[in-house]
Amino acid sequence: MIRTLFQKSSGRISLVSVEKGEALTERTSAFDVFAQVISGEADLTISGTSHKLKKGNSIVIPAHASHCLRSEEKVKMILTVLKHGYE
Repeated sequence: MIRTLFQKSSGRISLVSVEKGEALTERTSAFDVFAQVISGEADLTISGTSHKLKKGNSIVIPAHASHCLRSEEKVKMILTVLKHGYE
């Protein structure tokens, strides 16, 4: 489940919730994405490199990098998209 909490032309903040054993399909973003884990654990793969994330961890997904998420237990994340250089 992805729920947009805030959206403007300069960016977006979304809440992502993924159940244990579920995954989000591979995707890319035209802008950098700051991902913060607020509960649970997940495996985030960015451009072929796997990152184990748990509550309290954060990571930047670079613009145009392919990424996918697989949850090891129910996970909730806040994603902040920053549309730098865009007005």
